[in-house]
Amino acid sequence: MLLAIDVGNTNTVFALYKGSDPVADWRIATDTRRTADEYFVWLNHLMTLNDVGAEMIKDVIIATVAPQTLFNLKTLGRKYFNSEPLVVGEEGCDVGMEIRLTRPSEIGADRVVNARAALTQYGPNLIIVDFGTATTFDVVDASGAYAGGVIAPGVNLSLAALEKAAAKLPRVAVDRPEQVIGTDTITAMQSGVYYGYIGLIEGVCQRIIAEHGQDMRVIATGGLSPLFAAGTDSIDDVDDSLTMRGLVEIHALNRGNGRLET
Repeated sequence: MLLAIDVGNTNTVFALYKGSDPVADWRIATDTRRTADEYFVWLNHLMTLNDVGAEMIKDVIIATVAPQTLFNLKTLGRKYFNSEPLVVGEEGCDVGMEIRLTRPSEIGADRVVNARAALTQYGPNLIIVDFGTATTFDVVDASGAYAGGVIAPGVNLSLAALEKAAAKLPRVAVDRPEQVIGTDTITAMQSGVYYGYIGLIEGVCQRIIAEHGQDMRVIATGGLSPLFAAGTDSIDDVDDSLTMRGLVEIHALNRGNGRLET
């Protein structure tokens, strides 16, 4: 089995795959202080509940946007799974697509992984909108290359900043109000965040398509993607498994000769 690890700014996902088939996945808060031993105690308990032993893990792949976590995650792979982890973004890891950036090393590993999986699933001429700690727009051009993108503050990050900066504004949940005009503080805040981000999605996608000069398919991913996709026609598909599928594909390309190993 393959252990795929996706480290985000807020949460880290561990997923087990047998070939291309998902076996189980678990989420934990990202903490740069967590040691390899702590990861294993937590992970081993969950694997046991799914009748998976550590000896069944044959390889590990990691994508992280928090570099401070990398040492302990590599140690986890080496110490407990007898595997030298493959790390997206490190020398020798082929992602299977050209990165057309001024400084390719600066791109977040999750964005490359998403682009790779989306290209495989949907073909070229894509915009991938990822609702994470940041809201990102990634562009795959007609040739299948990663052509760049846009980074905006994430939905929850914007809400937290609003609450922190304005003493009289409460913490609210992200939700879709029935109408744009709020009749109290909470619905007014929810409207501002929800419809404000709908405007962001539609406006940025329209400008990318105009600049690109061709029709493009828009794929949304991340926990809030279904909520926002329901409020706009600009999003064509919602794909919550994009990142993990991308990790499986990149592993197969580098260590399975392009084949998905069991």
